[in-house]
Amino acid sequence: MQTICKERSLMNWHQACELPYYHGSDLGANPTAEGTTFKLWAPTACGVVVCLYATGTDAEPGAKELGVHEMRRGDGGVWAIVLPGNLHGTYYIYRIYFPDGRVHEVVDPYARSAGANGTRGMVVDLTQAAPDGWEQDRRPDIPAHARSVWEVHVADFSADGHSGVKPEWRGKFMGFTPDDTTLDSDGEHPTCLNYLKNLGISHVQLQPIYDYATVDESRPDGGYNWGYDPQNYNVPEGSFATDPFHGEVRVRECRAMVAALHRAGLGVVMDVVYNHTYHGESNLERTVPGYWNRRWPNGMMTNGSGCGCDLASERPMVRKYVVESVLYWATAYHIDGFRFDLMALEDVDTMNAIRAALDSLPGGESILLYGEPWMGGGTNLEGGARPADKRALDALHERIGFFCDDTRDCIKGNVFDAANAGYVNGAPQHGYDVLHSISAWRSGAHGFLPKRAGQVVQYVSAHDNYTLWDKLAAVGRRGDYDCPDADLLAQNRMTAGIYLTCQGLPFMQAGEEWGRTKHGDHNSYKGPLATNRLDWTRAHRPEFAALTAFYRGMLAIRRAYPRLSGAAGEPEPFILALPGWLIGFVPENDGTATAGQLAVYYNPERTRQWASLPAGTWRKVSDGVHAGVTPFGPCFRDALELAPTSVTVLVAE
Repeated sequence: MQTICKERSLMNWHQACELPYYHGSDLGANPTAEGTTFKLWAPTACGVVVCLYATGTDAEPGAKELGVHEMRRGDGGVWAIVLPGNLHGTYYIYRIYFPDGRVHEVVDPYARSAGANGTRGMVVDLTQAAPDGWEQDRRPDIPAHARSVWEVHVADFSADGHSGVKPEWRGKFMGFTPDDTTLDSDGEHPTCLNYLKNLGISHVQLQPIYDYATVDESRPDGGYNWGYDPQNYNVPEGSFATDPFHGEVRVRECRAMVAALHRAGLGVVMDVVYNHTYHGESNLERTVPGYWNRRWPNGMMTNGSGCGCDLASERPMVRKYVVESVLYWATAYHIDGFRFDLMALEDVDTMNAIRAALDSLPGGESILLYGEPWMGGGTNLEGGARPADKRALDALHERIGFFCDDTRDCIKGNVFDAANAGYVNGAPQHGYDVLHSISAWRSGAHGFLPKRAGQVVQYVSAHDNYTLWDKLAAVGRRGDYDCPDADLLAQNRMTAGIYLTCQGLPFMQAGEEWGRTKHGDHNSYKGPLATNRLDWTRAHRPEFAALTAFYRGMLAIRRAYPRLSGAAGEPEPFILALPGWLIGFVPENDGTATAGQLAVYYNPERTRQWASLPAGTWRKVSDGVHAGVTPFGPCFRDALELAPTSVTVLVAE
């Protein structure tokens, strides 16, 4: 073994920046017909070997070691070796030797697949792990004004026994591939992808699909987790594959899922967790000890996520890793967008570098990029780096979006207080903030100033906290979550009507549109699956199916009237002068009625209210119960009676 450098177990900012930087883009295992190249950035090591295996674990039939090969140090702190032949399907780890005598066995941080539970990487020739027709797969062309996001966990999507998906595909990547499933295979009530094709959303956001730590992939009953515990960032999660033991299967089936969604005209957003590692002994940290994670001055790792150890995104090779990982998913899996968990734990320069890298791809400008502009605790950014939160919008690229908790809380109440009400469910005074939501907060209220409406992710529910239905039930003191309570249905419709008529990017949790319930569980991150899975029977109960129809109609209105989104740089909507807590506006900035112009009204009161109309003749496209692009009912001039707890949308004749 070569002794090259001294180990630095704990590094400050200056020491970290002194480590050699590798400018190449070929780290990891790269197979060709002639040979397979292994490259690992490990500048503080004094020796590295690559160990090859026939299987992903020693417990499998045919398990054996295939050889141990010493690597040589080259430029940029990279250890490399070329072995003969295309080693696709061969499993491997690195054994790293340090000057103080420590020896670490690690999975390649750049591994593209793995065996069961991710304890060994696998060499992948991506051409041999492609589903049929993959070369013809293309991202759908979705105009900015037509974008909307529907968030779901892979297992939740099809695990329901009523989903119509065949048993071996339920809860798997492959559960997304059939496009003709129906409830109990009745041929009448669509489920899964068949359902999504006609809902009207444009993008499906998948909770983490990379390899995570807390589900035992080797057992069918290996547990459930949302996946915010990253293990191997460039490897698809094995519990979502029909065969977790053979690493090419998870790659092929993950790509098949993406291709199926694309054929349905839907984009795919990937939820990524580059803000933290699951524990302090991650493959990254064990490769270059002291480099990858942030630390306090006392040497303790920071935990700004509240559930792990923060990655030091501001350090040069960490930033390189994150950028290259995002690019890998965008190119190898044709991912259409990235949602950054706790984005405020990333630094501004890293997020901007990701945006620039995506924009360099063919059609990359259309790839969505947004995240949570907050953190769960404190961290320790170095070198003058700024956290990518709402206070940094002046420095963030204008096509990096953020979830707007201000919109969420003013509409239906504070997310951390079950009984706290919002505009739609008992606290109409929150209408002051709803007014700012309509224009995507471009007035600068609450101390942040978006550069464009499209930066603002307008939402009221996501995987965290209560479902929308459960939150409305908690405020209304309803204990029966399965009852289609008329008041809750009205509040749910009004909630959807508001954020779907606000400028920005609308986002919803899967099943919100049929009153999804977790029966009051506000943090179901580790299951059970029975709590989390989509209830396709509930989706087709008449009262909840009518709620879905309202969502479908509002989404259709939004697509038909591009000015609602503000995606093309439209000015802030013109606010109408109305009494009390009523809100009315037109998307145009002068309030002049022209044919095809919309007027939107919010009535949070439990009684009917009269509202004046702009000059002209108007007809409804939404009355708070029904919605769609075809006008209905009589013509109105001068004034209109608004239904209780409703969003009314009118179009000028």
